[in-house]
Amino acid sequence: MDEIKLATANTLEKIHPIISAKNVTKIYKGKPPTTAVSNLSFDIMPGEIFGFIGPDGAGKTSIIQMMTGVADATEGTISVAGFDPLTQSDEIKDIIGYMPQGIGLNLYDSLSVEENINFFKDLRQIPAEVFAANSKKMLHMTRLEPFLGRQAKNLSGGMRQKLSLICTLVHLPDIIFLDEPTTGVDPRSRQEFWQIIIDLVEERHVTVILSTSYMDEASRCHRVALMHEGKIIRQGAPAELKSLLDGKMVSFSVKPQYKALTLLQKYEGVADSQLLGQSVKMRLLNDGQQTIEYLEAADIHCGEMEEVRTSLDDVFVQLTGKNKLSAAMPFVGNVVSKKKSVVSCENVTIQFGDFKAVSDISCNIYSGEVFGLLGPNGAGKTTLIKSMCGLLPPSSGKIITAGYDVSGQRQNVWDSIGYMSQRFSLYRDLTVRENIDLYKGLYNVSGVNDENILETIGLSALAGRPAGKLPLGIRQRLSLICAVLHEPPVIFLDEPTSGVDPVARRDFWNIIYQLARELGKTVLVSTHYMDEAERCDRLILMDQGRLVALDSPDNLEHRATEAFGQLLIITTSEPRKTYSLVKNLFPGATMYGQDVHVRSLTPEEHISLLQEKLAAAGLCGCTVTTSHLSMEETFMDLISNGNGEVQHV
Repeated sequence: MDEIKLATANTLEKIHPIISAKNVTKIYKGKPPTTAVSNLSFDIMPGEIFGFIGPDGAGKTSIIQMMTGVADATEGTISVAGFDPLTQSDEIKDIIGYMPQGIGLNLYDSLSVEENINFFKDLRQIPAEVFAANSKKMLHMTRLEPFLGRQAKNLSGGMRQKLSLICTLVHLPDIIFLDEPTTGVDPRSRQEFWQIIIDLVEERHVTVILSTSYMDEASRCHRVALMHEGKIIRQGAPAELKSLLDGKMVSFSVKPQYKALTLLQKYEGVADSQLLGQSVKMRLLNDGQQTIEYLEAADIHCGEMEEVRTSLDDVFVQLTGKNKLSAAMPFVGNVVSKKKSVVSCENVTIQFGDFKAVSDISCNIYSGEVFGLLGPNGAGKTTLIKSMCGLLPPSSGKIITAGYDVSGQRQNVWDSIGYMSQRFSLYRDLTVRENIDLYKGLYNVSGVNDENILETIGLSALAGRPAGKLPLGIRQRLSLICAVLHEPPVIFLDEPTSGVDPVARRDFWNIIYQLARELGKTVLVSTHYMDEAERCDRLILMDQGRLVALDSPDNLEHRATEAFGQLLIITTSEPRKTYSLVKNLFPGATMYGQDVHVRSLTPEEHISLLQEKLAAAGLCGCTVTTSHLSMEETFMDLISNGNGEVQHV
């Protein structure tokens, strides 16, 4: 398409693409050659946020590198502001900013915040008066003024990314390329990062091109391209893509849970199903009552059915056609009927000198429970997990893990836990089978047949392949199997599905639920994915070493809604004009893709007010609806205002 209609501040007008790609393919040399992207075509319009959304290995970084002139295209053409980015880099260098993948990868660790910014000023040859105004504004937006003298290596992940953004934007480019800017960044920093981007787009009408593996971030973009295995499988506005979903998404509680899932996987009236906390979420193709009756006939107890919001994960699964279970655990167990405490923290404080990393935390975690730990970087999550694992004794208080005191019975604790690290769990030069045999030897496991394990987890055909050459989702599944070969009662998972595609992530979580529901394992998950937090039975929210909240995801959402208001979503064809009007009425209003989000403690009153004001301004096509808070919105409410009494369930 050579031109497209986009909403502007006052009207719909025809504008030409600022970036255009036609039939682009990138093949990396090797034995055999690797096709990173295949026959991609897309147009990006001035002043829009365009997202390349997909898992690791989908080709997102390759296409951004070709648009910025870092890499060449094997086939096809790319135009950026009318120029070829590879052969005419001098013509575009002053109008683009490029932030590469990696936490602060474009920074110099030994330089301070101020020295890094000054280095990029000199590199870009920015006039002193222009630099003074730009850097002051960017420092204010990122709230880094108090840290000008701190070395980059001593900044948190979120602060590093914000400094990286300043260095990318200090010359105020018209086009910004951001490659995985929020991967590994905590939810608070991620939201602050996005607000900076949205403010820049609204104030200066810059064009932002970004890549991310977080599907929930796609809804913040004006348009997105969903990528899978080097191809764009669909592109358009998030709302447009969600409208493609067949059937409707519903959720209800079920018992026994894993049995319900296996039955639904075979049921023609359900196209897609997954477990979510104590519930099952599904894409329903028939009347919901028929599905309930089908499950109840198999002695499944079903709660009340509720329609839930469609996510781009759901769309991705439908478009890829992968919606059936492809893995299970190779062990047989019984459903645990008796709830007992397996991990107990009593007034735990962990101190390093005068610094309290963890401050007076108490909680009980039970058998058969999937328990999540959430918090911004530096909240104390990793320190607390290390102590629960027996790697770090508490300064005061007591931790019991699997019946053993972590301060005096460390070896017993280590024998009773499984641990899967985000960074290292497998030996990549060993094959699948060799990794399994290695862990069997390390854990002194006998009587477990390799072939049965490989067949059950769907890896028989890959038994001889080196672990480093497995797709990320399969590699993570193998990591989990190796971590639980000795059948420990407690399993620790550190950001287990970072960068994994939605299909593989669901597979992985189905295994987690089987471990918890069928085998009675206690699973503790540390994650930055907000949709994964919703899958936990209960969550701890931590901030600055303190326990801010401990409850189920539903109860936490209810608390946040009661305290800080219902979410109102304003859908409009003229987002900038609508946002400007609503911002005057509700200073806390935010842009979310093409929608405007508002919080209200009196939703009915404010819906009427908004409809009246929008109509008076000639914005008659707007709709105002209420919605459940997302886990990220709940998290931000409770972390930012977390001074209330902790509620337990």
